Amino acid sequence: MENVIYFDLETQKTFQQVGQGRHGDLKISLAVTHTLKDKAYHIWKEEDVDELVSHLFKADLVVGYNLIEFDYRVLASYTILDLTQIPTLDLMLKAQESLGHRVKLDSIATATFGFGKTGDGLDAVKWFQQGKWLEIAEYCCYDVKVTRMVHEFAQQHGKLYYFPKNDPQPRSFPISL
Repeated sequence: MENVIYFDLETQKTFQQVGQGRHGDLKISLAVTHTLKDKAYHIWKEEDVDELVSHLFKADLVVGYNLIEFDYRVLASYTILDLTQIPTLDLMLKAQESLGHRVKLDSIATATFGFGKTGDGLDAVKWFQQGKWLEIAEYCCYDVKVTRMVHEFAQQHGKLYYFPKNDPQPRSFPISL
C-alpha cells in the first residue's frame, strides 16, 4: 500500500465536561496525520476539518489507536460523509481481539520499546484551554509516531508486548494485521 496515513486527534473538552458518549461535543482542537507517501506530518486545526476528511478518504489505509470508537466518532460530527467507508486499521481493536480486553497504547509502547507516550489526552485539553498549540501539536505528533512504530513492529514480528495490570513484567501477545 502506497498511501498509508497514521492519524490521531485531540479534543477541546473532556467527557467529564460534556457527558459520557457525547463525542461530537468534545470538539477537535487539533489532529495530526503522518503520510507514508510523502513521509510528512500534517497538522490540522478544527477549521481544517473538511481538508482533513478529504485527506483521510484518499488513503489506501488509515492506521490509528482507538480510531473507530473515539477519533472517528469525534470527527463524524463535522461531516456528512460516512467515515466507516475509509479503509481503517484500528490497532486497539486488533490488540483487544487478541487479548480479550482493552490495553492502552502507552502500555504497548513502553513494553515493546522501553518508552511510552509523553502525556495523555487530558493534558491536551488543558493545553487547548491555555492556548498552547505547540504543546498539543508535539504531543499529538508523538502519539502518531508511536502508533506508526507499533504498527510497523507488529507487521514485522506478528506480536506486541504490553504490561498486564499490576504486573511489572511485560508479556507478548500475537497480533494479526
